[in-house]
Amino acid sequence: AAGLFRRALMASGWCTIESDPGVFSELITELGVKGVQVHELWSLDKESMAEVGPVHGLIFLFRWRGEKDDRATVTPGPGVFFASQMIPNACATQAILSVLMNCPSISLGEEMTAFKAFTKDFPPDVKGLAISNSDLLRRVHNSFARAEPTVSEERRASKEEDEVYHFISYVPVDGKLYELDGLKAGPICLGDASPGEAWLDAVTPAIQARIEQYSSREIRFNLMAVTADRRERLLAEQAVIEKERNMTVGKVQARAGKLPSPAELERLAASHPEPPATGEVAVDERTLEQLLIALAHLTARAAKVAADIENEQQRVGQWKIENIRRRHNYAPFIVNFLKVLAERGELGPLVEQAKKKQRHGAR
Repeated sequence: AAGLFRRALMASGWCTIESDPGVFSELITELGVKGVQVHELWSLDKESMAEVGPVHGLIFLFRWRGEKDDRATVTPGPGVFFASQMIPNACATQAILSVLMNCPSISLGEEMTAFKAFTKDFPPDVKGLAISNSDLLRRVHNSFARAEPTVSEERRASKEEDEVYHFISYVPVDGKLYELDGLKAGPICLGDASPGEAWLDAVTPAIQARIEQYSSREIRFNLMAVTADRRERLLAEQAVIEKERNMTVGKVQARAGKLPSPAELERLAASHPEPPATGEVAVDERTLEQLLIALAHLTARAAKVAADIENEQQRVGQWKIENIRRRHNYAPFIVNFLKVLAERGELGPLVEQAKKKQRHGAR
C-alpha cells in the first residue's frame, strides 16, 4: 500500500471537470459501461424523478467548506463499494463510480467489471489508491479537461480563497440508503431503502437538509441522476407499441377492408378513452369500433414515442458537440487570427474601438 500511495502522489495529475450531464454521460460510456445516462435535476419532486426514468443513484455537487460533520459512519459491508478519495480533483469520477459499482443491474463492461473484482476485498483507502492509479480512469477523466493553453492544472497555485466544490453520491445498496463521500471515513447510512424507486422518497429529505444547511450563504448546488439510458427504454416501448399496432391494423383490414385516415384516427383518439393494452387473443374479441379506437390511440402513442426518441438522439448529439468544443484548444486559431488582423492593419483600430466601447459602458 505504501508503494501505491507514493505512486498516487506522483501521478496525481487529475484535472477538475465540469458538472454537466453530457460530460458525465460520455465519461461513463468511455469507461465501457453500457445503458447508462446522467440527467440534471431541477427539483426533488416525484414528477421530476419519474421523468428521467429508473434512477440508479444521485450525485450531488456543493461548495465544500470543511465544516465538522458529527454523523456516524459505518463499516462498508461486502456489498457496498466505498473508496476513500486519495488525491485532489478525482471526486467527480469517484462519485460516478460510487453509483456504478453499487448497482448490480448496470452492465459495467469488461474493464470496470475487472476493476470491481480486483478491488472487491480492498479497504476504502486501498480502493482509493487503486482508482488513483488506474490509467483508464485517469485518462478518461482528464480527457474532459477544458483546454488551458497558458496555465496547466498542476502548475496553477492553489490559493486559500479558491472555491472548492465536492461531489458525493446517494445510492441504495442491500436494502439500505447510503451517502457515499470519499472524504469521510466510511459510508453514512441514512436508513432503510425500499425496493424499486421508493428509495427516492427517503433520500429527498437528506438532500433538502444539506441544501438548507448552506442556504443562507450558498445557492450553488447541482443534483444529477444516474439513470438507465432513456433511448433503450423508449426503443423497447416502441417495439411493444408497434407489435400491438401491427396486429390491430391486420384485424381492422380483415374486417373493414381499409384503414381510417390520419384525421379520423385523431378524432377517435380525442373522443374516446384509451383501452388497456391487450394480447392477440383479446384483439380477436374486440368489435370493429373497439379495434378502431385502439388503433387510434396506438398510432398516437407511436408518434409520441418516436418524437421522444428523436429528442433523445438530438440531446445526445448535442452533448457530443459540446464535449468536442470543451476539449478543443482554440488558442492557435485566435493567435493566427490576430496576426492576420495585425498584418492587414485592422487590429489597432479594432482595439481602440473596443476600448472606446468599454469607456462608454463604464459611465
